Amino acid sequence: MVDDEALRRWFCREVLPLEAALMAFLRRNWRETADLQDLRQDIYERVLKGAREQLPQHSAAYVYTVARNHLINCARRSRIVSFELLADLDDVQQGGQAFHPERQLVARDELKRAIAGLDRLPPRCREIVRLRKVEGLSTRETAARLDIGVDAVEKQITLGMRALVDFVLGGTGKIQWSRSASVSRRRRP
Repeated sequence: MVDDEALRRWFCREVLPLEAALMAFLRRNWRETADLQDLRQDIYERVLKGAREQLPQHSAAYVYTVARNHLINCARRSRIVSFELLADLDDVQQGGQAFHPERQLVARDELKRAIAGLDRLPPRCREIVRLRKVEGLSTRETAARLDIGVDAVEKQITLGMRALVDFVLGGTGKIQWSRSASVSRRRRP
């Protein structure tokens, strides 16, 4: 049995730093965003309850295993179970595989490539992609923050994401204006 003070220190040192990644994991694997805070608290409760007997050697792997199992249990208990949700959860890597050094290196290289692609976008397009995809603002929130129309945000996010994907996959990453977009751009005064 682990004493309360050791458990608290372990939780603050090992589990709390994982919170941002845990929330990203929950957002990717659970469709109801209103449930995310409650899910996180339930996971923390289960993590603490399990660690009270003995502190795990691999804290991150333990937390993600608890999170995965909790999401599966929640999906099974719900009245309408999405087959896609269960399939997605079954694909989640178990244990410490997500933290394998080779996987970390590949992820780091992919992130560098994505950042380089983002830097190649025109300033307005880059800012819209950053607000929508990095900060997670809605289309309306992005439009309000930049004082532009919702249609402009939607168009720029489409063009920016296409260019970003092209760059990450080895292309030039240049924005490909469609014929209708270039015609409408020329008509403006």
